[in-house]
Amino acid sequence: MSTSPTVPNRAARPPRPQAVLSVQEVQDLTPSLIRITAGGDGFDALSSNEATDKYVKLMFADPEHGLTPPYDLADLRENSPEKLPSNRTYTVREINEDEKWLTLDFVIHGDEGIAGPWAKSARPGDTIVMVGAGGKYRPSPEAAWHLLIADLTAIPAVSTALEAMDEDAQGIVIAAVDDEEDRLLPEAPSGVTVVWVDNDDELIASVDGLDWPEGTPQVFAHGERETMKSIRKILKEHEVPRESLSISAYWARGRAEDQFQAEKREPIGKID
Repeated sequence: MSTSPTVPNRAARPPRPQAVLSVQEVQDLTPSLIRITAGGDGFDALSSNEATDKYVKLMFADPEHGLTPPYDLADLRENSPEKLPSNRTYTVREINEDEKWLTLDFVIHGDEGIAGPWAKSARPGDTIVMVGAGGKYRPSPEAAWHLLIADLTAIPAVSTALEAMDEDAQGIVIAAVDDEEDRLLPEAPSGVTVVWVDNDDELIASVDGLDWPEGTPQVFAHGERETMKSIRKILKEHEVPRESLSISAYWARGRAEDQFQAEKREPIGKID
């Protein structure tokens, strides 16, 4: 009698190391932006990369649950799922591996959300827990020109990209930031033009009406989900090849991050 071959069990993915860091500095950059510097011995649990859109996942546990990091996520999922920390994704603005610290910029929307209010009340010595880092985009010196499209949430990644570009880089940045005080970018290469607009509708219109330079651009487009879907259609009309494109939603209007992240696996969450 024949028997079916035994299918080996897939090895469970090992949990990613959690970096338990201490807040070292809190800086109010603008009315809507707070920069947190964090570091310490737990820094070695992070894995870095050369991406300029490098990001980490922050873990926020409800203080009422009395959890001590690093968190045993497997045990919590099985026995106390209501105590699982909430995850939030943030771009690394700067990282110093020798001195073991990094900086993150938080957008503040009053008392809304989890990460913003935490950053608003953070003080040196507070604990912050994160895993990472991820990220894939970095401006290529071989690109004919660069097109960076962003809202306020993507300004840290755009800032790092500008700092990584060659002095002779050519390109255009189009950024939707309504408050002029929040329009913070480092000095761009002389061949890169920066265009500020007030909202996502103007962002879409500016990309649609752009007088495109010759050659194929390397594109970085990150921001609100439905806005990125509209911009993706424009980029397809200009036949930007997928390999020259980094496009993603950092958030979705009307969605908390937990729901937004869950929807990434559904049709509504797809950009392409």
